[in-house]
Amino acid sequence: MFPLKDSITYYGSIVGTRGMIGLCILVFFGQAALGAEGFLASFSAWGFVPALFFADPLRESWRLVSSMFLHGSAFHLLSNVWFLWVFSPAVEGRTGFWKYLLVYLLSGTGAALLQGLADPSSTVPMVGASGAISGVLGAYLVLFPKAVVLTLVPPFFLFWLPSVFFLGLWFFFQIWYGFSGLPGVAWWAHAGGFLIGMVLAILVRPKRNYKADPFWECWRDYC
Repeated sequence: MFPLKDSITYYGSIVGTRGMIGLCILVFFGQAALGAEGFLASFSAWGFVPALFFADPLRESWRLVSSMFLHGSAFHLLSNVWFLWVFSPAVEGRTGFWKYLLVYLLSGTGAALLQGLADPSSTVPMVGASGAISGVLGAYLVLFPKAVVLTLVPPFFLFWLPSVFFLGLWFFFQIWYGFSGLPGVAWWAHAGGFLIGMVLAILVRPKRNYKADPFWECWRDYC
């Protein structure tokens, strides 16, 4: 399933959302400018490596942040920033810039730590904004439980799905793949970031009130 847009009309600045997307894109072009070897070397240089971190947490803690802005491929980058663009504006619009930034960064660093705890001896660098974006998804679920999400279901089916269903199913698969040991993706970072984002959304006081019709009425209005 691939989200295309949500049903939330949000107001105010989304400087944080645009800034995070722009920074991820800028860093990716910086990686690409290093050439093929330099691109791969950037993972070890700035990615989060659990074995290094747990050997010397104070010295290696900066990687928790730097790893959030690196990506392993153009597809990795585009899929991340697309999810961010669909779900992040509503979250930032409701919480305000600084609280949004807090949710984003704390979710990202916490997600990396949880992934590291799942395999503390790993020497494979972890890169990507997925953990931080997962935190935004978790915050969205708490803040906008009555929203609906226009979803593309391959090959070409479109559905308006309740956000609780879309995000709940997304979270279920992160847990499923994590326990299955499916390689190549930091599934526990996704799941951990999502839960951290939910908790932070409860703790931060929203800047704006929110009211939405039940999802079946949104379905009627947006179909």
